[in-house]
Amino acid sequence: MNVLTENFALYGKGFWGTVQLTFYGSLLALVLGFVMASFRVAPVGSFRVFGTVWVAVLRNTPLTLLFFAVLLGLPRFGLVLPFQVFAILALGCYTSAFICEVLRSGINTVPKGQGEAARSLGMSFGQTLGTVVLPQAFRSVIPPIGSTLIALAKNSAIAGAFSVNELLGTYKTLSELGYNIIWTFVWIAVGYLIITLSISALFHVLEKRYGVAR
Repeated sequence: MNVLTENFALYGKGFWGTVQLTFYGSLLALVLGFVMASFRVAPVGSFRVFGTVWVAVLRNTPLTLLFFAVLLGLPRFGLVLPFQVFAILALGCYTSAFICEVLRSGINTVPKGQGEAARSLGMSFGQTLGTVVLPQAFRSVIPPIGSTLIALAKNSAIAGAFSVNELLGTYKTLSELGYNIIWTFVWIAVGYLIITLSISALFHVLEKRYGVAR
């Protein structure tokens, strides 16, 4: 227990770093995922190609490699930002590909007649997607979106290898101070458990309120 009590501030700083990475990375992933899902089903061919390439590249690229590309590659092109922001970009872009496919699968569950009826009323593609199709699609994909964001929270541990403050990185300092490595990781695991269970609880509430009744 002394590992936690004597280093509560260090654990707290790492925990808060992981919470920030998870929160902002999730927001970015949801926004980009929504945009790419819209591109994937758009009537404009160039949009569909862009969305397809985005998903294909990011889903088949190791996240660690993407971190290297963003954190070490972008500064070479003159884009200099805090490493935490680069980490959020890497996490958000990577996860957006999975969010996109989850949303697209939900869109495919909506009967085509819904979109045809909306278009017959004179609604544009954007209006049809935003007011008719996506609200119905979202209701059916709440659980997989939650699972994807839980994976993002755990993937944020990679950021510690790139000098970004996060929970897993606290083990380096504690190991150097001579604390028991097993209990060090036990409390790190507890921290991740708190974050992932919080996300799970949030999406459980959303599913009960908005999800499709089975």
